[in-house]
Amino acid sequence: MHDLVIRGGLVVDGTGAKGRTADIAIDNGLVTEVGKITAKGTREIDATGLVVTPGWVDIHTHYDGQVTWDPLLSPSCWHGVTTVVMGNCGVGFAPARPDKHDWLIELMEGVEDIPGSALAEGIKWDWETFPEYMDSLDRQSRVLDVATQVPHGSVRAYVMGERGARNEAATEEDIVKMAEIVREGIAAGALGFSTSRTMLHLSKDGEPVPGTFANKAELMGIGRALGQAGHGVFEMASDMTPAEEEFIWMKELSAETGLPVTYALLQSPVEPEKWRDMLRLTDDARKQGANVTAQIACRPTGMVLGWQSTLHPFIATPAYKEIADLPFAERLARLKDPEVRRQIVEHKPRERSPLSQILTQGFDRMFRLEKDGKLDYEPRAEDSVAALAAREGRSPAEIVYDMLMEKDGRGYIYLPMLNYALFNFDHIEEMMHHPATVLSLSDGGAHCGVICDASFPTYMLTHWVRDRDRGPRLPLEKVVRMQTHDTARLYGLNDRGVIAPGMKADINVIDFDKLRILAPEMVFDLPADGRRMIQRAEGYRATIVSGVVTFENGEATGEMPGRLIRGPQRQRQTVAAAE
Repeated sequence: MHDLVIRGGLVVDGTGAKGRTADIAIDNGLVTEVGKITAKGTREIDATGLVVTPGWVDIHTHYDGQVTWDPLLSPSCWHGVTTVVMGNCGVGFAPARPDKHDWLIELMEGVEDIPGSALAEGIKWDWETFPEYMDSLDRQSRVLDVATQVPHGSVRAYVMGERGARNEAATEEDIVKMAEIVREGIAAGALGFSTSRTMLHLSKDGEPVPGTFANKAELMGIGRALGQAGHGVFEMASDMTPAEEEFIWMKELSAETGLPVTYALLQSPVEPEKWRDMLRLTDDARKQGANVTAQIACRPTGMVLGWQSTLHPFIATPAYKEIADLPFAERLARLKDPEVRRQIVEHKPRERSPLSQILTQGFDRMFRLEKDGKLDYEPRAEDSVAALAAREGRSPAEIVYDMLMEKDGRGYIYLPMLNYALFNFDHIEEMMHHPATVLSLSDGGAHCGVICDASFPTYMLTHWVRDRDRGPRLPLEKVVRMQTHDTARLYGLNDRGVIAPGMKADINVIDFDKLRILAPEMVFDLPADGRRMIQRAEGYRATIVSGVVTFENGEATGEMPGRLIRGPQRQRQTVAAAE
Protein backbone atom coordinates (compact mmCIF):
# COMPACT_ATOMS: atom_id res chain seq x y z
CA MET A 1 0.00 0.00 0.00
CA HIS A 2 1.12 3.53 -0.80
CA ASP A 3 0.06 6.53 1.25
CA LEU A 4 -1.44 8.23 -1.79
CA VAL A 5 -1.79 7.32 -5.45
CA ILE A 6 -2.78 9.84 -8.14
CA ARG A 7 -4.04 7.87 -11.12
CA GLY A 8 -4.26 8.52 -14.83
CA GLY A 9 -3.44 12.22 -15.01
CA LEU A 10 -1.42 14.03 -17.65
CA VAL A 11 1.79 14.44 -15.66
CA VAL A 12 3.70 17.59 -16.59
CA ASP A 13 6.65 16.95 -14.33
CA GLY A 14 8.44 20.31 -14.15
CA THR A 15 11.51 19.29 -16.14
CA GLY A 16 10.22 20.84 -19.37
CA ALA A 17 9.44 17.42 -20.85
CA LYS A 18 6.15 16.86 -22.65
CA GLY A 19 3.31 15.66 -20.46
CA ARG A 20 2.59 11.92 -20.30
CA THR A 21 -0.26 9.93 -18.84
CA ALA A 22 0.99 8.26 -15.66
CA ASP A 23 0.21 7.35 -12.08
CA ILE A 24 2.10 8.84 -9.11
CA ALA A 25 2.75 7.03 -5.83
CA ILE A 26 3.55 9.00 -2.67
CA ASP A 27 4.93 7.68 0.60
CA ASN A 28 6.19 9.54 3.68
CA GLY A 29 5.85 12.89 1.94
CA LEU A 30 7.92 11.93 -1.11
CA VAL A 31 7.17 10.77 -4.62
CA THR A 32 8.16 7.09 -4.80
CA GLU A 33 6.98 6.00 -8.26
CA VAL A 34 5.86 7.59 -11.52
CA GLY A 35 4.43 5.32 -14.20
CA LYS A 36 1.97 2.44 -14.18
CA ILE A 37 1.29 1.64 -10.52
CA THR A 38 -0.55 -1.54 -9.62
CA ALA A 39 -0.37 -1.26 -5.83
CA LYS A 40 -3.25 0.46 -4.08
CA GLY A 41 -3.09 3.68 -2.11
CA THR A 42 -4.50 4.32 1.32
CA ARG A 43 -6.05 7.23 -0.50
CA GLU A 44 -6.41 7.56 -4.25
CA ILE A 45 -7.17 10.51 -6.53
CA ASP A 46 -8.61 9.84 -9.97
CA ALA A 47 -6.87 12.36 -12.24
CA THR A 48 -8.25 11.04 -15.53
CA GLY A 49 -8.61 13.99 -17.89
CA LEU A 50 -6.75 16.28 -15.48
CA VAL A 51 -3.28 17.85 -15.52
CA VAL A 52 -0.88 16.98 -12.69
CA THR A 53 2.01 19.35 -11.96
CA PRO A 54 4.45 20.12 -9.18
CA GLY A 55 3.22 22.70 -6.68
CA TRP A 56 4.07 26.28 -7.61
CA VAL A 57 7.11 27.87 -5.96
CA ASP A 58 6.55 31.63 -5.58
CA ILE A 59 9.84 33.37 -4.78
CA HIS A 60 8.64 36.97 -4.42
CA THR A 61 6.06 37.47 -1.66
CA HIS A 62 5.56 39.76 1.33
CA TYR A 63 3.83 37.53 3.87
CA ASP A 64 6.37 38.51 6.57
CA GLY A 65 3.63 39.75 8.91
CA GLN A 66 0.66 37.69 7.71
CA VAL A 67 2.64 34.49 8.18
CA THR A 68 2.55 35.04 11.94
CA TRP A 69 -1.25 34.82 12.15
CA ASP A 70 -2.61 33.24 8.94
CA PRO A 71 -1.95 29.50 8.49
CA LEU A 72 -3.41 29.57 4.96
CA LEU A 73 -1.39 32.44 3.49
CA SER A 74 -4.19 33.37 1.14
CA PRO A 75 -4.55 34.31 -1.64
CA SER A 76 -1.47 32.29 -2.74
CA CYS A 77 -2.87 29.04 -1.32
CA TRP A 78 -5.91 29.32 -3.62
CA HIS A 79 -3.66 29.33 -6.69
CA GLY A 80 -1.75 26.09 -6.17
CA VAL A 81 1.28 27.66 -4.46
CA THR A 82 2.99 25.19 -2.14
CA THR A 83 6.16 27.17 -1.31
CA VAL A 84 6.62 30.92 -0.79
CA VAL A 85 9.76 32.99 -0.26
CA MET A 86 9.25 36.15 1.83
CA GLY A 87 11.51 38.98 2.97
CA ASN A 88 11.87 40.61 -0.43
CA CYS A 89 12.67 44.24 -1.32
CA GLY A 90 14.62 44.94 1.87
CA VAL A 91 11.57 45.08 4.18
CA GLY A 92 10.56 42.74 6.96
CA PHE A 93 10.14 42.42 10.71
CA ALA A 94 13.44 41.05 11.98
CA PRO A 95 15.73 41.93 13.54
CA ALA A 96 13.51 44.27 15.54
CA ARG A 97 14.37 46.28 18.62
CA PRO A 98 11.37 46.58 20.95
CA ASP A 99 11.13 50.33 20.39
CA LYS A 100 11.17 49.93 16.57
CA HIS A 101 8.04 47.81 16.09
CA ASP A 102 5.84 50.72 15.00
CA TRP A 103 8.58 52.04 12.70
CA LEU A 104 8.95 48.67 10.96
CA ILE A 105 5.17 48.45 10.54
CA GLU A 106 5.07 51.92 8.96
CA LEU A 107 7.93 50.95 6.66
CA MET A 108 6.06 47.89 5.43
CA GLU A 109 2.80 49.82 5.19
CA GLY A 110 4.40 52.50 3.04
CA VAL A 111 6.33 50.18 0.72
CA GLU A 112 3.86 47.32 0.36
CA ASP A 113 0.46 48.89 1.15
CA ILE A 114 -0.35 46.44 3.94
CA PRO A 115 -2.67 48.03 6.55
CA GLY A 116 -0.60 49.10 9.53
CA SER A 117 -3.51 48.51 11.91
CA ALA A 118 -3.69 44.88 10.77
CA LEU A 119 0.04 44.39 11.25
CA ALA A 120 -0.06 46.05 14.68
CA GLU A 121 -2.86 43.82 15.91
CA GLY A 122 -1.78 40.62 14.15
CA ILE A 123 1.94 40.46 14.95
CA LYS A 124 2.73 39.26 18.48
CA TRP A 125 6.47 40.09 18.43
CA ASP A 126 7.90 37.15 20.34
CA TRP A 127 11.34 37.80 18.79
CA GLU A 128 14.05 40.41 18.52
CA THR A 129 16.85 38.78 16.53
CA PHE A 130 16.46 37.18 13.13
CA PRO A 131 17.11 33.64 14.44
CA GLU A 132 14.39 34.24 17.04
CA TYR A 133 12.01 35.28 14.24
CA MET A 134 12.82 32.04 12.44
CA ASP A 135 12.14 30.07 15.62
CA SER A 136 8.80 31.85 16.01
CA LEU A 137 7.80 30.88 12.46
CA ASP A 138 8.94 27.32 13.10
CA ARG A 139 6.52 26.94 16.01
CA GLN A 140 3.46 27.57 13.85
CA SER A 141 1.47 25.26 11.60
CA ARG A 142 0.38 26.22 8.07
CA VAL A 143 -0.80 24.72 4.79
CA LEU A 144 2.33 25.42 2.75
CA ASP A 145 6.09 25.81 3.16
CA VAL A 146 7.61 29.22 3.86
CA ALA A 147 11.14 30.52 3.46
CA THR A 148 12.49 33.97 4.17
CA GLN A 149 15.37 36.36 3.61
CA VAL A 150 17.15 38.88 5.83
CA PRO A 151 15.87 42.39 4.94
CA HIS A 152 18.34 45.27 4.62
CA GLY A 153 15.95 47.89 6.02
CA SER A 154 15.47 46.05 9.31
CA VAL A 155 19.17 45.24 9.66
CA ARG A 156 20.23 48.83 8.99
CA ALA A 157 17.76 50.25 11.49
CA TYR A 158 18.78 47.66 14.10
CA VAL A 159 22.47 48.49 13.81
CA MET A 160 22.44 52.20 12.98
CA GLY A 161 19.22 53.45 14.57
CA GLU A 162 18.10 56.81 13.21
CA ARG A 163 21.25 57.11 11.09
CA GLY A 164 20.26 53.94 9.28
CA ALA A 165 16.63 54.98 8.93
CA ARG A 166 17.73 58.31 7.40
CA ASN A 167 20.02 56.55 4.92
CA GLU A 168 23.23 58.05 6.27
CA ALA A 169 26.42 56.37 5.07
CA ALA A 170 27.44 53.31 7.10
CA THR A 171 30.80 53.30 8.86
CA GLU A 172 33.18 50.35 8.67
CA GLU A 173 32.00 49.33 12.14
CA ASP A 174 28.36 49.52 11.02
CA ILE A 175 29.09 47.30 8.03
CA VAL A 176 30.82 44.71 10.20
CA LYS A 177 27.84 44.60 12.56
CA MET A 178 25.32 44.35 9.72
CA ALA A 179 27.33 41.58 8.08
CA GLU A 180 27.35 39.63 11.34
CA ILE A 181 23.55 39.88 11.65
CA VAL A 182 23.13 38.70 8.08
CA ARG A 183 25.56 35.84 8.67
CA GLU A 184 23.56 34.80 11.76
CA GLY A 185 20.33 34.93 9.77
CA ILE A 186 21.75 32.76 7.01
CA ALA A 187 23.09 30.31 9.58
CA ALA A 188 19.58 30.15 11.10
CA GLY A 189 18.18 29.16 7.71
CA ALA A 190 17.38 32.33 5.75
CA LEU A 191 17.66 31.72 2.01
CA GLY A 192 19.26 35.07 1.30
CA PHE A 193 19.42 38.82 1.82
CA SER A 194 17.27 41.49 0.19
CA THR A 195 17.63 45.22 -0.40
CA SER A 196 15.77 48.03 -2.15
CA ARG A 197 17.40 50.70 -4.29
CA THR A 198 14.31 52.18 -5.94
CA MET A 199 12.63 55.51 -5.24
CA LEU A 200 9.28 53.76 -5.67
CA HIS A 201 9.77 52.24 -2.21
CA LEU A 202 8.98 54.84 0.43
CA SER A 203 7.98 54.41 4.05
CA LYS A 204 4.69 55.79 5.31
CA ASP A 205 6.36 59.12 6.12
CA GLY A 206 7.69 59.41 2.56
CA GLU A 207 11.31 58.51 3.34
CA PRO A 208 13.21 56.07 1.09
CA VAL A 209 13.71 52.57 2.47
CA PRO A 210 16.90 52.24 4.57
CA GLY A 211 19.64 51.00 2.26
CA THR A 212 18.33 52.78 -0.84
CA PHE A 213 21.58 54.72 -1.20
CA ALA A 214 23.96 52.16 0.31
CA ASN A 215 27.41 52.40 -1.27
CA LYS A 216 29.47 49.59 -2.75
CA ALA A 217 31.41 49.01 0.48
CA GLU A 218 28.21 48.35 2.41
CA LEU A 219 26.69 46.09 -0.26
CA MET A 220 29.90 44.12 -0.73
CA GLY A 221 30.46 43.81 3.01
CA ILE A 222 27.01 42.33 3.53
CA GLY A 223 27.25 40.21 0.38
CA ARG A 224 30.51 38.69 1.58
CA ALA A 225 28.68 37.56 4.71
CA LEU A 226 26.53 35.38 2.45
CA GLY A 227 29.69 33.97 0.88
CA GLN A 228 31.14 33.21 4.29
CA ALA A 229 27.93 31.47 5.30
CA GLY A 230 28.21 29.34 2.16
CA HIS A 231 24.83 30.01 0.59
CA GLY A 232 22.24 32.69 -0.02
CA VAL A 233 20.63 34.72 -2.78
CA PHE A 234 21.25 38.49 -2.92
CA GLU A 235 17.85 39.88 -3.99
CA MET A 236 17.29 43.48 -5.03
CA ALA A 237 14.66 45.93 -6.24
CA SER A 238 16.45 48.79 -8.00
CA ASP A 239 15.89 51.65 -10.43
CA MET A 240 19.21 50.55 -12.00
CA THR A 241 20.30 54.16 -12.51
CA PRO A 242 22.86 54.12 -13.90
CA ALA A 243 22.62 50.44 -14.73
CA GLU A 244 26.27 50.02 -15.66
CA GLU A 245 27.37 51.13 -12.18
CA GLU A 246 24.97 48.74 -10.47
CA PHE A 247 26.27 45.85 -12.54
CA ILE A 248 29.86 46.57 -11.54
CA TRP A 249 29.30 45.59 -7.91
CA MET A 250 26.69 42.93 -8.77
CA LYS A 251 29.16 41.12 -11.04
CA GLU A 252 31.98 41.49 -8.55
CA LEU A 253 29.88 40.20 -5.65
CA SER A 254 28.57 37.17 -7.51
CA ALA A 255 31.95 36.28 -9.04
CA GLU A 256 33.69 36.57 -5.67
CA THR A 257 31.14 34.60 -3.63
CA GLY A 258 29.81 32.29 -6.35
CA LEU A 259 26.29 33.12 -5.20
CA PRO A 260 23.27 34.36 -7.19
CA VAL A 261 22.42 38.04 -7.45
CA THR A 262 18.89 38.67 -8.67
CA TYR A 263 17.03 41.88 -9.48
CA ALA A 264 13.50 42.90 -10.49
CA LEU A 265 13.04 43.71 -14.17
CA LEU A 266 9.94 45.47 -15.49
CA GLN A 267 9.43 47.62 -18.54
CA SER A 268 9.39 51.30 -17.59
CA PRO A 269 7.01 53.85 -19.16
CA VAL A 270 9.84 56.41 -18.94
CA GLU A 271 12.44 54.27 -20.72
CA PRO A 272 10.42 51.59 -22.56
CA GLU A 273 13.46 49.93 -24.17
CA LYS A 274 15.74 49.93 -21.12
CA TRP A 275 14.81 46.34 -20.31
CA ARG A 276 16.76 45.23 -23.37
CA ASP A 277 19.86 46.98 -22.04
CA MET A 278 19.33 45.27 -18.68
CA LEU A 279 19.22 41.83 -20.26
CA ARG A 280 22.29 42.63 -22.36
CA LEU A 281 24.16 43.61 -19.19
CA THR A 282 22.91 40.43 -17.52
CA ASP A 283 24.20 38.33 -20.40
CA ASP A 284 27.58 40.11 -20.24
CA ALA A 285 27.79 39.48 -16.49
CA ARG A 286 27.11 35.77 -16.97
CA LYS A 287 29.76 35.54 -19.66
CA GLN A 288 32.20 37.00 -17.14
CA GLY A 289 31.43 34.29 -14.58
CA ALA A 290 28.76 36.03 -12.51
CA ASN A 291 25.47 34.40 -11.58
CA VAL A 292 23.01 37.25 -12.23
CA THR A 293 19.31 36.64 -12.89
CA ALA A 294 16.45 39.01 -13.67
CA GLN A 295 13.10 38.45 -11.93
CA ILE A 296 10.22 39.20 -14.32
CA ALA A 297 6.43 39.43 -14.22
CA CYS A 298 3.96 37.66 -16.51
CA ARG A 299 1.61 40.62 -16.99
CA PRO A 300 1.64 44.39 -16.42
CA THR A 301 2.07 45.60 -12.87
CA GLY A 302 -1.19 47.47 -12.78
CA MET A 303 -3.48 48.99 -10.21
CA VAL A 304 -7.07 47.87 -9.75
CA LEU A 305 -9.04 51.04 -9.04
CA GLY A 306 -12.40 50.92 -7.26
CA TRP A 307 -14.41 52.87 -4.73
CA GLN A 308 -12.90 50.73 -1.95
CA SER A 309 -9.35 50.72 -3.33
CA THR A 310 -6.47 52.78 -1.98
CA LEU A 311 -6.69 54.90 -5.13
CA HIS A 312 -9.22 55.79 -7.78
CA PRO A 313 -9.48 58.71 -10.22
CA PHE A 314 -11.77 60.77 -7.97
CA ILE A 315 -9.91 60.29 -4.69
CA ALA A 316 -8.95 63.98 -4.44
CA THR A 317 -12.20 65.45 -5.79
CA PRO A 318 -13.80 67.76 -3.15
CA ALA A 319 -17.26 66.25 -3.57
CA TYR A 320 -15.85 62.75 -3.07
CA LYS A 321 -13.67 63.74 -0.11
CA GLU A 322 -16.83 64.89 1.69
CA ILE A 323 -18.16 61.31 1.70
CA ALA A 324 -14.87 59.35 1.62
CA ASP A 325 -14.98 58.36 5.31
CA LEU A 326 -18.56 57.10 5.31
CA PRO A 327 -19.18 53.36 5.63
CA PHE A 328 -19.26 51.85 2.16
CA ALA A 329 -23.03 51.29 2.09
CA GLU A 330 -23.68 54.94 2.97
CA ARG A 331 -20.99 56.14 0.60
CA LEU A 332 -22.46 54.06 -2.22
CA ALA A 333 -25.92 55.52 -1.59
CA ARG A 334 -24.46 59.01 -1.91
CA LEU A 335 -22.54 58.05 -5.06
CA LYS A 336 -25.83 56.97 -6.63
CA ASP A 337 -27.18 60.48 -6.10
CA PRO A 338 -27.21 62.25 -9.53
CA GLU A 339 -26.11 65.52 -7.97
CA VAL A 340 -23.10 63.93 -6.27
CA ARG A 341 -22.23 62.25 -9.56
CA ARG A 342 -22.45 65.57 -11.39
CA GLN A 343 -20.20 67.36 -8.88
CA ILE A 344 -17.58 64.62 -9.07
CA VAL A 345 -17.42 64.11 -12.83
CA GLU A 346 -17.55 67.81 -13.67
CA HIS A 347 -14.78 68.78 -11.27
CA LYS A 348 -11.71 70.18 -13.05
CA PRO A 349 -8.63 68.88 -11.19
CA ARG A 350 -5.61 71.10 -10.77
CA GLU A 351 -2.23 70.25 -12.22
CA ARG A 352 -0.40 67.60 -10.22
CA SER A 353 2.82 65.62 -10.44
CA PRO A 354 3.21 63.39 -13.52
CA LEU A 355 2.45 60.28 -11.47
CA SER A 356 -0.64 61.83 -9.89
CA GLN A 357 -1.82 62.90 -13.33
CA ILE A 358 -1.59 59.31 -14.56
CA LEU A 359 -3.44 57.96 -11.52
CA THR A 360 -6.30 60.45 -11.75
CA GLN A 361 -6.35 61.65 -15.37
CA GLY A 362 -4.52 58.96 -17.33
CA PHE A 363 -7.65 57.92 -19.19
CA ASP A 364 -5.65 56.61 -22.15
CA ARG A 365 -4.22 53.99 -19.75
CA MET A 366 -7.44 53.09 -17.92
CA PHE A 367 -9.53 50.08 -18.95
CA ARG A 368 -12.53 48.10 -17.78
CA LEU A 369 -10.96 45.09 -16.04
CA GLU A 370 -13.86 42.69 -16.52
CA LYS A 371 -15.45 42.46 -19.95
CA ASP A 372 -18.01 39.89 -21.12
CA GLY A 373 -17.37 37.89 -17.96
CA LYS A 374 -13.63 37.68 -18.55
CA LEU A 375 -10.68 39.53 -17.01
CA ASP A 376 -8.58 41.43 -19.54
CA TYR A 377 -4.98 42.05 -18.46
CA GLU A 378 -3.89 42.63 -22.08
CA PRO A 379 -6.14 45.52 -23.06
CA ARG A 380 -5.91 47.20 -26.44
CA ALA A 381 -5.37 50.94 -26.76
CA GLU A 382 -8.73 51.25 -28.53
CA ASP A 383 -10.45 49.87 -25.41
CA SER A 384 -9.14 52.61 -23.14
CA VAL A 385 -11.47 55.01 -21.35
CA ALA A 386 -10.13 57.84 -23.50
CA ALA A 387 -10.92 55.93 -26.71
CA LEU A 388 -14.40 54.98 -25.48
CA ALA A 389 -15.07 58.60 -24.54
CA ALA A 390 -14.08 59.79 -28.00
CA ARG A 391 -16.33 57.21 -29.71
CA GLU A 392 -19.32 57.82 -27.45
CA GLY A 393 -19.04 61.59 -27.22
CA ARG A 394 -18.89 61.56 -23.42
CA SER A 395 -16.28 62.77 -20.97
CA PRO A 396 -13.74 60.21 -19.72
CA ALA A 397 -14.74 61.04 -16.14
CA GLU A 398 -18.35 60.02 -16.84
CA ILE A 399 -17.24 56.68 -18.29
CA VAL A 400 -14.92 55.95 -15.36
CA TYR A 401 -17.64 56.83 -12.85
CA ASP A 402 -20.12 54.52 -14.52
CA MET A 403 -17.59 51.69 -14.70
CA LEU A 404 -16.91 52.02 -10.97
CA MET A 405 -20.65 51.90 -10.28
CA GLU A 406 -21.04 48.56 -12.05
CA LYS A 407 -21.74 45.46 -9.94
CA ASP A 408 -23.42 47.70 -7.34
CA GLY A 409 -20.42 49.92 -6.84
CA ARG A 410 -17.86 47.14 -7.07
CA GLY A 411 -16.74 47.68 -10.64
CA TYR A 412 -13.02 48.03 -11.29
CA ILE A 413 -10.79 50.05 -13.57
CA TYR A 414 -7.48 48.48 -14.61
CA LEU A 415 -4.54 50.89 -14.82
CA PRO A 416 -1.39 49.18 -16.17
CA MET A 417 1.73 51.01 -15.00
CA LEU A 418 4.89 48.96 -15.53
CA ASN A 419 5.30 46.37 -18.30
CA TYR A 420 2.84 48.19 -20.57
CA ALA A 421 4.69 51.17 -22.01
CA LEU A 422 4.08 50.47 -25.69
CA PHE A 423 0.54 49.06 -25.46
CA ASN A 424 1.71 45.58 -26.42
CA PHE A 425 3.08 42.52 -24.67
CA ASP A 426 5.79 41.30 -27.00
CA HIS A 427 8.44 42.29 -24.47
CA ILE A 428 6.88 40.08 -21.75
CA GLU A 429 6.99 37.07 -24.04
CA GLU A 430 10.59 37.89 -25.01
CA MET A 431 11.59 38.22 -21.35
CA MET A 432 10.03 34.85 -20.54
CA HIS A 433 12.07 33.13 -23.25
CA HIS A 434 15.35 34.69 -22.11
CA PRO A 435 17.69 32.22 -20.34
CA ALA A 436 18.72 34.76 -17.67
CA THR A 437 15.21 35.42 -16.33
CA VAL A 438 13.01 33.76 -13.74
CA LEU A 439 9.26 34.16 -13.24
CA SER A 440 8.56 36.20 -10.13
CA LEU A 441 7.15 39.45 -8.69
CA SER A 442 3.69 38.28 -7.64
CA ASP A 443 4.02 40.30 -4.39
CA GLY A 444 1.67 37.87 -2.64
CA GLY A 445 0.35 39.43 0.56
CA ALA A 446 1.25 42.98 -0.45
CA HIS A 447 -0.38 46.03 -2.08
CA CYS A 448 -3.60 45.04 -0.38
CA GLY A 449 -5.62 48.07 -1.43
CA VAL A 450 -4.89 48.23 -5.12
CA ILE A 451 -3.19 45.10 -6.56
CA CYS A 452 -3.70 41.35 -6.37
CA ASP A 453 -1.03 39.60 -8.42
CA ALA A 454 -0.82 36.47 -6.28
CA SER A 455 -2.92 34.97 -9.08
CA PHE A 456 0.16 34.96 -11.38
CA PRO A 457 0.57 31.13 -11.32
CA THR A 458 -2.99 30.55 -12.49
CA TYR A 459 -2.73 33.38 -15.04
CA MET A 460 0.30 31.69 -16.57
CA LEU A 461 -1.75 28.58 -17.36
CA THR A 462 -5.02 30.23 -18.31
CA HIS A 463 -3.73 33.17 -20.33
CA TRP A 464 -0.30 32.26 -21.66
CA VAL A 465 -0.99 28.58 -22.33
CA ARG A 466 -4.71 28.27 -23.10
CA ASP A 467 -6.49 31.54 -23.86
CA ARG A 468 -4.17 34.11 -25.41
CA ASP A 469 -5.44 35.45 -28.74
CA ARG A 470 -3.25 38.56 -29.20
CA GLY A 471 0.04 36.83 -29.80
CA PRO A 472 1.85 33.49 -29.44
CA ARG A 473 1.00 31.15 -26.61
CA LEU A 474 3.52 29.24 -24.51
CA PRO A 475 3.84 25.45 -24.20
CA LEU A 476 2.31 24.01 -21.04
CA GLU A 477 5.51 22.16 -20.14
CA LYS A 478 7.55 25.37 -20.34
CA VAL A 479 5.14 27.33 -18.14
CA VAL A 480 5.06 24.56 -15.54
CA ARG A 481 8.87 24.40 -15.41
CA MET A 482 9.12 28.19 -15.12
CA GLN A 483 7.17 28.31 -11.86
CA THR A 484 8.35 25.05 -10.31
CA HIS A 485 11.81 23.80 -11.25
CA ASP A 486 13.27 27.19 -12.21
CA THR A 487 12.03 29.21 -9.25
CA ALA A 488 12.97 26.46 -6.80
CA ARG A 489 16.49 26.05 -8.18
CA LEU A 490 17.32 29.78 -7.97
CA TYR A 491 16.83 29.63 -4.21
CA GLY A 492 18.50 26.28 -3.68
CA LEU A 493 15.24 24.40 -3.09
CA ASN A 494 16.48 21.34 -4.92
CA ASP A 495 14.11 18.91 -3.24
CA ARG A 496 10.98 20.19 -5.02
CA GLY A 497 9.67 21.56 -8.31
CA VAL A 498 9.87 18.24 -10.18
CA ILE A 499 7.66 15.15 -10.01
CA ALA A 500 10.14 12.27 -9.80
CA PRO A 501 10.99 9.51 -7.34
CA GLY A 502 12.72 10.95 -4.29
CA MET A 503 11.33 14.46 -4.69
CA LYS A 504 9.07 16.23 -2.21
CA ALA A 505 5.44 15.43 -2.99
CA ASP A 506 4.14 18.96 -3.57
CA ILE A 507 1.59 18.56 -6.37
CA ASN A 508 -1.36 20.22 -8.08
CA VAL A 509 -4.18 18.28 -9.75
CA ILE A 510 -5.84 20.68 -12.20
CA ASP A 511 -8.95 20.64 -14.37
CA PHE A 512 -7.19 22.55 -17.11
CA ASP A 513 -10.30 23.22 -19.20
CA LYS A 514 -12.19 24.72 -16.24
CA LEU A 515 -9.26 26.59 -14.71
CA ARG A 516 -10.00 30.30 -14.33
CA ILE A 517 -9.22 33.34 -12.22
CA LEU A 518 -12.16 35.02 -10.58
CA ALA A 519 -12.61 38.79 -10.46
CA PRO A 520 -10.85 40.67 -7.65
CA GLU A 521 -12.92 41.54 -4.61
CA MET A 522 -12.27 43.71 -1.59
CA VAL A 523 -12.66 42.03 1.78
CA PHE A 524 -12.04 43.17 5.33
CA ASP A 525 -10.72 39.99 6.93
CA LEU A 526 -7.30 41.08 8.17
CA PRO A 527 -6.78 41.75 11.89
CA ALA A 528 -8.47 44.98 13.02
CA ASP A 529 -10.86 44.51 10.07
CA GLY A 530 -8.03 45.41 7.73
CA ARG A 531 -8.77 45.71 4.03
CA ARG A 532 -7.26 43.62 1.29
CA MET A 533 -7.98 42.75 -2.32
CA ILE A 534 -8.23 39.04 -2.98
CA GLN A 535 -8.66 36.92 -6.08
CA ARG A 536 -9.75 33.30 -6.04
CA ALA A 537 -9.46 30.59 -8.67
CA GLU A 538 -11.52 27.67 -9.92
CA GLY A 539 -10.21 24.45 -11.43
CA TYR A 540 -7.72 23.25 -8.80
CA ARG A 541 -9.09 19.80 -7.95
CA ALA A 542 -6.42 19.19 -5.33
CA THR A 543 -3.29 20.78 -3.92
CA ILE A 544 -0.90 18.49 -2.07
CA VAL A 545 1.97 19.47 0.23
CA SER A 546 4.42 16.80 1.42
CA GLY A 547 1.96 14.14 0.31
CA VAL A 548 -0.95 15.63 2.27
CA VAL A 549 -4.03 17.05 0.52
CA THR A 550 -4.42 20.64 1.73
CA PHE A 551 -7.08 21.88 -0.72
CA GLU A 552 -9.86 20.09 -2.57
CA ASN A 553 -11.92 21.94 -5.16
CA GLY A 554 -10.74 25.26 -3.76
CA GLU A 555 -11.60 24.50 -0.13
CA ALA A 556 -9.08 23.93 2.65
CA THR A 557 -9.11 20.44 4.13
CA GLY A 558 -7.80 21.57 7.51
CA GLU A 559 -4.50 19.73 7.09
CA MET A 560 -1.38 21.73 7.99
CA PRO A 561 1.72 19.96 6.61
CA GLY A 562 3.60 23.17 5.74
CA ARG A 563 6.89 23.90 7.46
CA LEU A 564 9.56 26.55 7.73
CA ILE A 565 12.38 25.96 5.26
CA ARG A 566 15.81 26.40 6.78
CA GLY A 567 18.54 26.82 4.20
CA PRO A 568 19.00 25.18 0.79
CA GLN A 569 17.39 21.76 0.35
CA ARG A 570 19.37 18.86 -1.02
CA GLN A 571 18.43 17.23 -4.32
CA ARG A 572 17.97 13.48 -4.41
CA GLN A 573 20.85 11.83 -6.26
CA THR A 574 18.52 9.86 -8.53
CA VAL A 575 16.83 13.07 -9.70
CA ALA A 576 20.14 14.86 -10.16
CA ALA A 577 21.36 12.01 -12.35
CA ALA A 578 18.18 12.11 -14.44
CA GLU A 579 18.46 15.87 -14.98
